[in-house]
Amino acid sequence: MLEVNLSGLKLKSPIILASGILGVSFSSMKRVIDAGAGAVTTKSIGPKPRKGYKNPSIIEIYPGTFMNSVGLGNPGIDDFVSEINEIKKYNIPLIVSVFGDTKEVYLDVATKAENAGADAIEINISCPHAEISCIGIDKALTFEIVKFLKNKLTIPLFVKLNPNVTNIVEIALAAEKGGADGVVAINTLSALKIDVNTKRPILSHGSGGLSGKAIHPIAVKKVFDLYNTLKIPIIGCGGIDSWQDVVEFFLAGASAVQIGTALYNGVEILTDINRGITYYLKNNKFNSINDIKGLAHQFKTQKVPDFD
Repeated sequence: MLEVNLSGLKLKSPIILASGILGVSFSSMKRVIDAGAGAVTTKSIGPKPRKGYKNPSIIEIYPGTFMNSVGLGNPGIDDFVSEINEIKKYNIPLIVSVFGDTKEVYLDVATKAENAGADAIEINISCPHAEISCIGIDKALTFEIVKFLKNKLTIPLFVKLNPNVTNIVEIALAAEKGGADGVVAINTLSALKIDVNTKRPILSHGSGGLSGKAIHPIAVKKVFDLYNTLKIPIIGCGGIDSWQDVVEFFLAGASAVQIGTALYNGVEILTDINRGITYYLKNNKFNSINDIKGLAHQFKTQKVPDFD
């Protein structure tokens, strides 16, 4: 009932661990799978170890809404290969998020991940507080890097979209034309919080990315808009902390979802969400979660009456 086929990846649940949360070690990713996730996405991995920004790098600014500026801290692909090898012993569906400063570096990291056993690659071209975000705001650059990577890789390639653009649909179309097997909508929103007492930004880096409940309606709107145009699958991401949020993404047109911020309450939330989705589907007499995909698009807005 909850199984989905995402560009060839067979998942027992439509919920995927989002990049950046619990995705840096085998042990934490296995906990997520054991709690009910269908797949895991690693933290964004680069060509070499990177410390990231100093603390404070993440803070809860409203209930269920966080702002972070971690700075893509990661162990580097060469050291991370051992974690990939460990994960694949347990046949866990694994999506490796990668980044770099050139398309050749992206390819090098992605190829090493593929050779180590990754089931798919997610390219991070949209982190709001890193230099790679410039790729995800330009449709030509997006097309170029996706086409370049797709020609070299044999596993599915997903593109994480930048919401900090005027027209996310044209960026997604560029990714699709380049050969992407799916898009993730959305990454965090660029944000800033200032401490009125110290008179400086709260995060050490200054600005950061907004995630959690506050961005959920924005993410649903982006998925809804993308569904009208794209032929490839859309993975909804942003502010999920209940089964209703997952159902909402599917009704908007998502083929799967990613969850991240809400896991600060514990991975057990995944079990609760899966249970809630199953009850909803049975109660509404659907055989599969795939049966509700895009149903919100059948809604017709009320026509404004003509006046003489």
